[in-house]
Amino acid sequence: MLQLSGTTLAYIGDSIYEVKVREFLIEKGLTKVDDLHKNAIKYTCATGQSEAFDLIEEILSEEEISIFKRGRNSESTRKPRNTSLAIYKKATGFEALIGYLYLSKNLDRLNELYKKIF
Repeated sequence: MLQLSGTTLAYIGDSIYEVKVREFLIEKGLTKVDDLHKNAIKYTCATGQSEAFDLIEEILSEEEISIFKRGRNSESTRKPRNTSLAIYKKATGFEALIGYLYLSKNLDRLNELYKKIF
């Protein structure tokens, strides 16, 4: 895989995680779009992603922590809305990790992390 920037990994990771959250909520039995949206936001907002990282941090490999840090420490022109810079950066690191695992085709590991999060 190409050496992608942390923000590029976060870009794809954000969308992959969003789809997984939506899938999880539908599997839980939620079917009304308004309910799906309100529940999805809890997982996909910066705070939710930061909390998801906290749930998996202890089981991450050194390589995965390195990828997380690449995303967390990447420069961004975007300013966080409704959250602190620290939470925003942690969420970006989480998204980068998801993106990296997805693009690396490491779907078994990705599913292992999803199970711990959900």
